[in-house]
Amino acid sequence: MYPPARKDFISLTLSDPHGHNYNNGKHRRQSCWRKWKQLSRLQRSLILLLLALLLIVGLLSYPSISQQWGGASDRDDWLELTDRELNAAPPAVKPVLGLDAAKALAPMPVPHLGPADVPDTVAEPKGPIIPILAKPPIKKKTITNKRGPPSTKKDGNASDVVAGENPEQVVVHEEEEGGEDEDKEKKIVSWRGAMIEAEQATEPPPSAAEKDAAAPPADPAATVPPEVSTGKVDRLEAVRDAFRHAWKGYKDHAWGHDELKPISKSFGEWFGLGLTLIDSLDTMWILGLKEEFEEAKNWVEKELTFNKNVDVNLFETTIRVLGGLLSTYHLSGDQLFLDKAKDLGSRLMPAFKTPSKIPFSDVNIGKGTAHPPRWTSDSTLAEVTSIQLEFRELSRLTQEPQYQEVVDEVMKLVHKLPGKHDGLVPMFINTNSGQFSHKGVFTLGARADSYYEYLLKQWLQGEKTEDDLLEDYLQAVEGVKKHLVKQTGPGRLTFVGELSHGRFNAKMDHLVCFLPGTLALGAHNGLPGDHMDLAVQLIETCHQMYTQMETGLSPEIAHFSLQASDGRDVVVKPADRHNLLRPETVESLFYMYRFTNDTKYRDWGWDILQSFNKYTKVPDGGYTSINNVRDPLNPGPRDKMESFFLGETLKYLYLLFSDDPELLSLDKYIFNTEAHPLPIWRSTPK
Repeated sequence: MYPPARKDFISLTLSDPHGHNYNNGKHRRQSCWRKWKQLSRLQRSLILLLLALLLIVGLLSYPSISQQWGGASDRDDWLELTDRELNAAPPAVKPVLGLDAAKALAPMPVPHLGPADVPDTVAEPKGPIIPILAKPPIKKKTITNKRGPPSTKKDGNASDVVAGENPEQVVVHEEEEGGEDEDKEKKIVSWRGAMIEAEQATEPPPSAAEKDAAAPPADPAATVPPEVSTGKVDRLEAVRDAFRHAWKGYKDHAWGHDELKPISKSFGEWFGLGLTLIDSLDTMWILGLKEEFEEAKNWVEKELTFNKNVDVNLFETTIRVLGGLLSTYHLSGDQLFLDKAKDLGSRLMPAFKTPSKIPFSDVNIGKGTAHPPRWTSDSTLAEVTSIQLEFRELSRLTQEPQYQEVVDEVMKLVHKLPGKHDGLVPMFINTNSGQFSHKGVFTLGARADSYYEYLLKQWLQGEKTEDDLLEDYLQAVEGVKKHLVKQTGPGRLTFVGELSHGRFNAKMDHLVCFLPGTLALGAHNGLPGDHMDLAVQLIETCHQMYTQMETGLSPEIAHFSLQASDGRDVVVKPADRHNLLRPETVESLFYMYRFTNDTKYRDWGWDILQSFNKYTKVPDGGYTSINNVRDPLNPGPRDKMESFFLGETLKYLYLLFSDDPELLSLDKYIFNTEAHPLPIWRSTPK
């Protein structure tokens, strides 16, 4: 046996006549205090500092450890729950029951609901991911499945519920300790499907391991849950709801200004011409939003003036403002809009007073002067060749030929210019010499895209009588097929790349997704059938640019893998991950559905609208561009709603879901590059 432990002190108990007990514990405490006081000030400071550091480290590590332990415990508990125990769950926590009760259910992404929000229906989960039960007290937190198509990530806002969905389905909430006050202190903005800290930058890109682990999402069209109505009435009304929500933000915080900043509840000014309002006029008319239209018309009549000392971009002002006014005149028959269009058109004419007759990019509509950008004497080719539809139509309506004459002259000059590559054109043209500049770079993306679009549409506008336009268009399509069309290695997706001084770049802007619709429009009007074949292949690629992103939204620019061993078809660089609410893909979906009646194109458009609602919709009104389509937890709001979201994106979605082929029949109307419909001429003007 071991001897008893030796004690270093003797405990002595004394008693007094009054029965008071005494021991030496107090003296021991006093002895410790004396030893502490005998230490130097430096020694005491170091000891206190060490204790403080240990305390801080413990506090910081506690949440992650406890969450990890708690999650494991919750998963074990879930596996052991019986049906009786599920029914006994707290009222605030309602598990989602799938079609097969024996399968474990996946948690669905849930937005942070405000007081007025009602949980939406939830799509049936696809995978065997085990949900985590909640623990009171209640604090709602988003559970997001980072992978998978947008149809599996329904948000929880009542405004997004469409008829036919099952109202009895409920959402699983993960709840933690904390309350509403803590949320306010952190300044968290509630988003559809994501919790985003205000002013937070885009998170770093995923690691290579994460990319390898991420399998490409399945086709959303194949995963639409049976509870979701696919009826045209529901989808049309959903587009109207989206427009009303966007319009509310604009009306409340940016009325009469160019653009809404929905996060800061303010506005941005570009030209000071009410771009969003004018861009939206014909959309409101088409959607049947009479009250909103009358409000906007009243502003145009009483507030809109072009007699102001401001420089405007010729191209942007023409396609958005002039095009919007002309289109609204045709739809409404109100002379007010034609008068405003004529006033603006005359103020834009000084841009064409150049040595070469190639217009300057900027014009002061108050002073009547024009100039190129400060840094160059060049104009981009798309800008000088994508104003023709509007100026030609203005001449036809006013019977004043000067508008058509100046833009037709530009097309004649470009038609004859050397420097093309099998119909492909460089991106820049010099306003002094009238020659192409920066030769050798060919793209269907920014700075060149709408040149090709307007070749076909001018030919259609003029009743197919202008052979030079058709010749240039057909040559360009052949040049695209010869030099720019490639296929990816992994999935054999067809895409349109870029050519730079003979070197191919597997890069495609989202802007290029206008091309499937344009090719289909040409094939519909008697052009070669292989144009339609290419359109079918390209629209699939544009669709994949959405479905292969975790948010279900396309990046601004995509790169494509040419080797089968690369694993992924679509690769997105960190600088290209933003989404600006662009319309090009839904534009092409509209054309493809009109010409094929294939309902998958409608389903793809519906998925895109749901993703816009989930990740870009601002609760108080408006939609915002986002910084990162790869991060559904923090897509990163950019605080800007482009005017084309109302002028183009929602308009094309509405037309896509409409069953009326005579609603802006493509045999009677052509759309300018800002989605403003203009009539095809019944007789060619002289």
